[in-house]
Amino acid sequence: MAAPEQAPPPPEGSKPLSALLNGIAQAAYYGNADITEELLHGQLYPEAAPEEFRALRAKMSGLLQSIASADMDLNQLEAFLTAQTKKQGGITAEQAAALAKFWKHHRAKIHESLVSRSRRGSVLRSLSWRVDLKAQARHLEQLHTPVAIVEMELGKDGQGPELLCLELDEAKLSQVLRRLSEVEESMALLTQAS
Repeated sequence: MAAPEQAPPPPEGSKPLSALLNGIAQAAYYGNADITEELLHGQLYPEAAPEEFRALRAKMSGLLQSIASADMDLNQLEAFLTAQTKKQGGITAEQAAALAKFWKHHRAKIHESLVSRSRRGSVLRSLSWRVDLKAQARHLEQLHTPVAIVEMELGKDGQGPELLCLELDEAKLSQVLRRLSEVEESMALLTQAS
């Protein structure tokens, strides 16, 4: 009786690859500075040579960056990954499956991270207003005139809110509304042009 054939080595495990993708996302998109190449190598692929691991990490980082920057939907992702499996030096079907599964679960969070990074300044979180009558004034004719009190909560992700309070008389309120109308018209023109 012949000796049983030796089974081929098991394919690259999807758990370490999924964990690698998570680590790449933590470092690149979620701002976790504790996730380093050395940590990922030591924890996930300790048997791999440093150059081999570096190449795998770079390939997965590049693919993830391409997928994230295009904010691919599932159809685009499938076409992209299929092309990657067919090209020489591309990825395996198992790697494509791990990338697809990862993107399905992390797309929204990565997109949100990229959008929040691209904001230059604070964003308007909330706006409230009321109309009051002035109870105190320097001049008697200003007493009991209506004023608009506008409160805006501004903030940037990861930071506490900043409250901005404006008191506007009728003339200032009209001026602000005219300027906001100009902004609205400019935005409408831009959206019609595209």
